[in-house]
Amino acid sequence: MTETVPSYLSPTGQEIVFLLLGAVAVGSALLVVVTRQLVHAALWLVLCFGALAGCYLVLTAEFVAWVQVLIYVGAVVVLLLFGIMLTRAPIGRAADLDSGNKIVAAVVAIATAVVLVTVVVDGFRTAYAPLDSATGSAKELGSAVFRNWVLPFEALSVLLLAALIGAIVISRTDIRGRD
Repeated sequence: MTETVPSYLSPTGQEIVFLLLGAVAVGSALLVVVTRQLVHAALWLVLCFGALAGCYLVLTAEFVAWVQVLIYVGAVVVLLLFGIMLTRAPIGRAADLDSGNKIVAAVVAIATAVVLVTVVVDGFRTAYAPLDSATGSAKELGSAVFRNWVLPFEALSVLLLAALIGAIVISRTDIRGRD
């Protein structure tokens, strides 16, 4: 009996959808960075997060997909738009947003991406948690999130709260320094 080996030359429909959603996520993430309009950048970020949620759905991680939609699309992007409106940032095109350091910024971005990918791959090389669909993957995922990842989640929530408070303080014109 011969065993059929899966080929990369004949992808399944699921793999094609995953690749298309990945391409949309990467493309919209690049547009978040290169667009000159802040509100458009936030909307491209919504598309990027939505494509990532679609990738999670293709991978049959429905719980993670809905968390992605609710938390990131629903809360983080709204917080960003709220911060943009509170700080009275320019909504349209702004020529003063370009500092002329595109090459240096690209080198720093690539170096940061290489360091982050290296750290994540090295850090999670042995962190494998099998998620059986027969036993309920949401249970294992919830257990992993609330046991191992509570501190980073709470640190992120404090950081977002500090950013919101900072935006409110910066936008207030009636607050003056005490003399």
